[in-house]
Formats: sequence, structure tokens, C-alpha cells
Amino acid sequence: MRTLLASSLSIFLLPLGCHRNRFPDVPAGYREFAYVSNGGSNTVSVLDLVSLRPDRTLQVGAGPTGLAANPMRNEVYVVNTGTPNGNGSVSVIDTNTNTVVATIPVHKLPYSIDVDQAGHRAYVANSGSNTVSVLDLDRRREVAVAGTGEHPGLARISPDMRSLVVTNRGSGSVSIFAIAPYKVDSGLTLPGITAKPRATTGDPMPHLRAAFSGCPGATDAVILPDSSKAFVACSSSNRVMAISLAAEPNPTAQQDASLLADHVLTLLDVGANPIQLALKPDGGEIFCSNFDSGTFSEIDTQTNEVGGTYPIGSKPSFGIVDAANSTLWVSNFGADSINLWSIDDAQKAGSVSTGRAPDALAFSFDQHLLLAADARSGDVTVIRTVDKDGPALFTILPAGRSPNAIVIKAMQGKP
Repeated sequence: MRTLLASSLSIFLLPLGCHRNRFPDVPAGYREFAYVSNGGSNTVSVLDLVSLRPDRTLQVGAGPTGLAANPMRNEVYVVNTGTPNGNGSVSVIDTNTNTVVATIPVHKLPYSIDVDQAGHRAYVANSGSNTVSVLDLDRRREVAVAGTGEHPGLARISPDMRSLVVTNRGSGSVSIFAIAPYKVDSGLTLPGITAKPRATTGDPMPHLRAAFSGCPGATDAVILPDSSKAFVACSSSNRVMAISLAAEPNPTAQQDASLLADHVLTLLDVGANPIQLALKPDGGEIFCSNFDSGTFSEIDTQTNEVGGTYPIGSKPSFGIVDAANSTLWVSNFGADSINLWSIDDAQKAGSVSTGRAPDALAFSFDQHLLLAADARSGDVTVIRTVDKDGPALFTILPAGRSPNAIVIKAMQGKP
């Protein structure tokens, strides 16, 4: 079975619409699941978003944190942070069967994972060993390890798969690595893998291209859709660092020399303790959640300027923007609610109650549902984004202890 891409699923779902008084219809055989990592119970909760019920609970490694869905195959990856004295790992979930089918060892205290657009390689930041691991997802193994700054928290691969951005919280710095292109050989076969794997060939080692200090408490990072810039939240300095990423050299055309090297563009003043960045799908703006000041800051990605900082709630921890680029949803960790912000009108547009301490957010595939991981009540709030009276709480589904991340996977056809 294959994973349907956004364009093909849209054929099924978008014409049906999201009706005000009922959920949208789905084609026969359509399946959609949410995967929730539960850091306090060493499990992943699988929630059926078609039937809106718990599906099952999967046992993974110790202290699961980061999650990522493969954009090209039916797999989800879970980072198991492990213990301070031991190495962590990555669990591979086959979403056809919702079973754990492999475990990939990495290094000390990994927290996050990012998968490239082709779906063949993943990058894991190992905070306890000051390294980043490169995973070959076809062979399900680590194929390279590169040194970073101190206590890397996040590794983000650019959409063009040329640049890897790593945020180093301990050293207050950002490492930029060059990623070499690779080829795919369809002849690989491995036992126990249901989908026919394809081997990747080429140098997997990230090569350090630049490193920038001056970003105390570097945490979250986003990269623009055109891979031209990265923005990094400097949590301890109440700033966001804007970085120009080196363009690919074109030997047949004249290029501005400044575009061929990574360089810091500016440091932007935002609110207190910026911890998460939400990028509009069109790449035009970033919304920075300022945890300690109860605000978010709006950043124009073209001019590299802060357009404004606005109150949004108590301890805002996570933001997400809808596909229409019109509404920002922000989880208020300290107020057990999610607030809506109308981007076009520049004003608050509503509020929905949740479980205790909502944090990570994720939309269902067609965005008729918004899910929030409630860190202190061990459950997931499910919100109908379109209702006759506006967005509303629909149900709360059980999860494990300390849920901390959510990813969604949609599929068509029987497993």
C-alpha cells in the first residue's frame, strides 16, 4: 500500500467540504491516525481520527519525545531519549499495521528527529553527546555522526535537502551543515520490511559549513519553504536569530557573492523566553510563542522585522497556522486553553478549553480537527475547527503520562 500525498488526498476530501453540523465524509478504505509520544509512560498512543477513538498503545523506548512522519512511506519515527547514562534510540512504527517494526540505536539524550523530503534519511540531535546522527531509513541504521555545539536540541533539514540547521542550547549557538545529494538504488531487499526498500548511496556525512554564536538558549528553528533562510529562537536572550542560508552555486550564472555563504542577517527582539516558532504555510510570516511574557511576536520573513508583539494567554507554548494562512492557534500551557488569532484582522478570534497544560498541536489532514497534547492530564483534546458556533471542544481522548508530541498520518486502502 502507498501513502497518499497531499495532492491526491485533496481529491478525495476537499470537494466534500467540512460541514458545519457533521464531520466530512471520507472515501471507503481511508484511514487516518494520530501518534502521541508519552514521555512519562514510555509509550505511543495511536488514535483513530476517522472513528475518533483510541486505537492502541505501543510500547517504545525510555522517555519518548520527538516524532516525525515519513512523507513518502507509511512510517512514523519516535525518538527515545533514554537515560543520562545510556544511549537513546529511534523506534520505527509501521502505520499499515500500527506496530513497532524496528529500533535504531543512536547516542545520548536524543530529543528530536527530522526526515528529509525524499523520505530516505533522518537527522537526530543527540543532546548528551553533542552530535547529530544521520539515519538511513531504507536500511534502518545510523550511517554517519557529526559533531555539533553543546547540547543540541533540534536538527532541521531544509526543503531542498542541502542544509542542516542544528540549534545548540548549551553553547548558545547554531551549526549549519552542508548535506551531499544522494542516489537511490531500488535493488535493496531486507527481511522483515513490508514495503520494498531502496538503498541510498553517496556521502551521508554532514559537513560543517558555518557556526554562529550569540543565540543563548537556542531552541526551535524553522526554515523557509524556498530554503533561503532559517530563523532560530534564542530563548535565554528574548531574541530570534535570522540566518541567510548559502544558495547553491550556479556555474552558468552570475550570483551575488553574499548569497553563496551562510551569514547572520539580524537578531530580532521578541517577548520573554521565546520557545517555539510557527511558520505560515506560504512562508511569509513566523509567529514566535513567548512563554514567560504571555505574548507572541509576528515576524515578517521578507524584511526580517518584527511587525508586533501581542498578548495571547498564559504561558503560550506552541503555535500552528492553518492552510489558509489566516488563523494562528496557540496553546496556553498555563491556562488550559487554546486561543485563536485572526492574522488578517490582527485580533483575537476565540478561545477553546482543553485538558490540563496543552502543549503540542497538530491538525488532522483536512484540518477539520485540531489536536492538543495535554501534558498534565495525560490526554489529547480534540477540537472541531469548523462548527455552527465557531471552533469548539469535541472530545478528549486518553493518552499516557506526559504526552509531548503529535504527528498525523493519513492513508488510503486496507492494510
